[in-house]
Amino acid sequence: MSQTVLNLLDELRAQPHETEWLEFKGSYYDPEELGQYLSALANSAAVHDREKGYLVFGVDDATHQVVGTTFSPKTKKIGNQPLEMWLNQMLSPRPHSVIHEFEVTGRKTVLFEIAAARNIPVAFKHVRYVRVGSSKTLLREHPDKERIIFNRFGENDWSAEVCPKATINDLDPKAIMEARRRFAEKHKSDPDLLEDLEDWDDATFLGKCGATLDGRITRAALLLLGRPEAAHYLRPAVARITWILKDATDVEIDYAHFDPPFLLRVDTIFAKVRNLTHRYLPDGTLFPVEVTQYAPWVMREALHNCIAHQDYRLQERIVVVERPDELVFANAGVFLPGSVEEVIERDAPWRRYQNPALADLMVNLGMIDTIGSGIKRMFRKQRERNFPLPDYDLARSTEVLVRLPGQILDANYTRLLIEKEDLSLRVVMLLDRVQKGKPVTRDEAKLLRRQKLAEGRYPNLHVSARVAAAAEARADYIRTRGLDDAYYQQLIIEYLRKYGSATRKDIDRLVLEKLPDVLSAKQKAYKIARLLSHQMCQQHGWIANLGSRRKPEWVLTEAGRNIGKRK
Repeated sequence: MSQTVLNLLDELRAQPHETEWLEFKGSYYDPEELGQYLSALANSAAVHDREKGYLVFGVDDATHQVVGTTFSPKTKKIGNQPLEMWLNQMLSPRPHSVIHEFEVTGRKTVLFEIAAARNIPVAFKHVRYVRVGSSKTLLREHPDKERIIFNRFGENDWSAEVCPKATINDLDPKAIMEARRRFAEKHKSDPDLLEDLEDWDDATFLGKCGATLDGRITRAALLLLGRPEAAHYLRPAVARITWILKDATDVEIDYAHFDPPFLLRVDTIFAKVRNLTHRYLPDGTLFPVEVTQYAPWVMREALHNCIAHQDYRLQERIVVVERPDELVFANAGVFLPGSVEEVIERDAPWRRYQNPALADLMVNLGMIDTIGSGIKRMFRKQRERNFPLPDYDLARSTEVLVRLPGQILDANYTRLLIEKEDLSLRVVMLLDRVQKGKPVTRDEAKLLRRQKLAEGRYPNLHVSARVAAAAEARADYIRTRGLDDAYYQQLIIEYLRKYGSATRKDIDRLVLEKLPDVLSAKQKAYKIARLLSHQMCQQHGWIANLGSRRKPEWVLTEAGRNIGKRK
């Protein structure tokens, strides 16, 4: 180990006490807590204008004496994935970090160096943490610290910059006319303003709505109102939206590019989307409900958000991918709030936007909501339609993906939404995760079980059987839930009655394909072993192993032969 790292450790130990950017740990290790600490230390380092935060294992937090640790992050794995790789995937934006493992006086020590957050707080599993004193807590509960991180490097608003050579002639007259109409619609409750609007020339109107700054054309104005040929003023930024049509095998069938003015392009793009009619039959009625695959308002909100929050400095296009069963919206940048759950729980305007001037102009033209509740409204509209909720994929540090499902995924979920209209949006979001096979926490699973909305052994939950009333839904329910153990036991007993004995391979062929799909291959193998050895052999004494442990050969005992056939 280099002397530099040893000197660094001595400097950290020389601190009079732990700080908000420095944490000492003994040998205790938990991967979830480790990820939360990396988020908290990266954010706290930014708050205190430090280049890095530090997490040290093997040093006592009270005396700062080296006590050693058994924790070895270089060899730890989460499932089949190395710990370091797992952490990198769970942290967003991904901070640069270095892990040092070394010995001090024969005692193992581990030192994490975590680069301070830059402009955007670091989240672990889409939740942002920070240190307050010696405690780790949620960053959203400390807006003063959050504000410091966002403003740390004082970057200018890209969309507010003026284009010196652009003039009003570089704006599309049809776009300006549409902007006037939308502005009037937005401010229809203010008759005095509307009366003045009729007297404004284009230059005055553009200044009033926020498209110009001191009479000069901004980048925001060129994006929403500019002629296509004026997009060169925005270079090297890419001002383009691409629509791609793919088939069920993900093969590209068609595509089209759309340049400014974006104000006029949104409806043109969605005219390309094959928004088919979907029919489903609620229980207790003979008449099917007909809805389009996608609600027009939800589609527009998703694309408007892409335009407003695109990081144009990354020189990438906004992309809309249409598949038979979903629309995918992709924009460059990061999701500033950190998680969708935080947006919905906060239910208030977000304090910072990627492009404030562009967002303000879009608000003035009625494209996005000034109170910041557009995402929550998207979720509510999907819930009202009894459709799966939008999926926000925030795993990448430079891209936000929003998937809008265009079909019912689980009939049980849909029936439950129809049956229980009073479910809170939070509960609906949890059920949506269950139907999509996504993880929920143990506490969330308990909440769903308590309300009898989900069943199954954690983490393999499924929507409750009580809404699986229709015949066509029952097969899917049984396939994912599995059958009672008595059913599998009876299969084995009947086989042994007929053939006298069975090897483990015989039992696997008999039972394996009937086990629920939510179980992994390893879990299925364990379940069969438990059925044979623990339940049928040890607990009930119905079967016995006449072979060896490595090569078992199962036969019925006297008790097993006397069992009456089960229905």
